[in-house]
Amino acid sequence: MRSTTSLRSTTSRPLSLLVLGGTRFLGRAVVEAALADGHQVTLFNRGRTDPGLFPGVETVIGDRTADLSGLARRRWDAVVDVAGYDPQVVRRSVDALRGRVGRYVFVSSLSVLADQRTPQDESGELLVLRAGMPPEDAYGARKAACEGVVLDAFAERASVVRPGMIVGPHDPTDRFAYWPRRFARGGRVLLPGDPADAAQFIDVRDLAHWIVGCATEDRGGVFHVTGRPMPFGTFFEACRAVAGVAAETLWVPSERLLAAGVDPWMGVPMWIADPACAAINRVDVSRALAAGLTLRPLASTLADTLAWDTARGGPPHDGEGLGEQEERRLLRILTA
Repeated sequence: MRSTTSLRSTTSRPLSLLVLGGTRFLGRAVVEAALADGHQVTLFNRGRTDPGLFPGVETVIGDRTADLSGLARRRWDAVVDVAGYDPQVVRRSVDALRGRVGRYVFVSSLSVLADQRTPQDESGELLVLRAGMPPEDAYGARKAACEGVVLDAFAERASVVRPGMIVGPHDPTDRFAYWPRRFARGGRVLLPGDPADAAQFIDVRDLAHWIVGCATEDRGGVFHVTGRPMPFGTFFEACRAVAGVAAETLWVPSERLLAAGVDPWMGVPMWIADPACAAINRVDVSRALAAGLTLRPLASTLADTLAWDTARGGPPHDGEGLGEQEERRLLRILTA
């Protein structure tokens, strides 16, 4: 690990924060958290996703892949980079902002870890980007390379945040919202794997609060920032309680799902049965917890997600995590 943790008392003055991105899922939550704490926020993005989301917030229109001139001759206390996926693009941002931001907060991913078979902490070996990598590894390797760019340039003024699965209101995927909605529909519910299998995720609002805290508390270093692992059975019981609807649950072992041709990577939402990812939901987050990470109750995340999902009318057409017809087919052939 190339950087150390520095914790100071929370700043007593509003900070000026530059957010690269800021209008989609995590970026939106970061801006909301910063504004709620009274900080001054500037957005830099292409103005294509929800351009009117924050009408009172300064937005600088630009494309970080080619032109960062809109940020010239400006200074901020910190930058939060929620949308850095390519090391060359991140290097452009780092070079443009070097000497003009106090801290660089980079949102990475737990996908950077080379070993997903055994639980890892922040010292775990990282993927190395190379030509011809399979797509499932290339994403993590690019993120790892981006981390290196930020850490090399900002050293102790770098904060690298590695989230796992991010959940909650405004999630563009249907990995998490599927479950409270599915329990609310009632009937026969297919549950994948075994009740003792692990689930691990973090509410986007808790993650956003942590990210803003990296700037306000001068929190440097590398952190795995996700929730505590919990048994699948505990998660599904919480879904049932929040939905408040009687449902018949049927557990289908992973080996039967795999034999039926179900994709081992969330062919059923939140279910991962790839042996190469056996520890992906058992990541060590003790360092972030010791440094003040707070996690809201699961029931709160579920209730808020269900309310948001209901208000939007459910997922887009053909966007449900597990389609109703496919669930019925699997139940018919696997539970006969």
